[in-house]
Amino acid sequence: MKKVAIIIPTFNELENIEKLIKEISKNVPESTIFIVDDTTDKEIGNLINSKNLNAIYSHRENLKGRGSAVLYGLRNALKEQKFDVFIEMDADFSHNPDELRKNLKYFYDNDLDLLIASRYQKKSKIINWGINRRILSKLSNILARFLLGVKLKDFTNGFRIYSKKAADLITNKCGNIGDGFIILSEIIIVLKNNSMKIDEIETIFINRTRGESSVNFKLVMASLYGILKLFFIKNKLK
Repeated sequence: MKKVAIIIPTFNELENIEKLIKEISKNVPESTIFIVDDTTDKEIGNLINSKNLNAIYSHRENLKGRGSAVLYGLRNALKEQKFDVFIEMDADFSHNPDELRKNLKYFYDNDLDLLIASRYQKKSKIINWGINRRILSKLSNILARFLLGVKLKDFTNGFRIYSKKAADLITNKCGNIGDGFIILSEIIIVLKNNSMKIDEIETIFINRTRGESSVNFKLVMASLYGILKLFFIKNKLK
């Protein structure tokens, strides 16, 4: 059975993390979970240690961005040289751990390098999102598809599966134009330019019901600006 590393960036996710780790371990028992925590304190690490939860905890000083947290976690996992597949997902249950087994099967069956759980497939659903957030997300993905020239529907959902070949490339080539959500789009361009196999699968996206969101207007604007930057350098990213 293939070994799976699951990277989870966290910021103020103390309310969710114990339940999430247990749900992931139930669905993907062959996985090792890497928590990359940008919260000021180390309460999540203390919880993981005190309850002996199945996760490897890393704490970074100061908020450094979701994208850079994923790169940090991927590099830590790659150092162990035992994983075949790498997953990134959020800690707020917007990415349902019950979908992991289905997604992994699709990934394996189609011999993919990147599988994106897309919120904009025909069978996908978005629950508990306000109209403004829906419109902004949809428009940013349309803009990305138009400017970046990749026929995907969801550039910005961070519920993904990577091959080892893709993870190696991402950690060596990505993170040069920003450290937040823009890395999600940068990864797509780098993998596409290296002829890697990318696909999307339906998902049920449920906006958080507990904890605090780290997404704000400033981060959204930075992501949109990053897409414009990617447009001008996309052919150079290899």
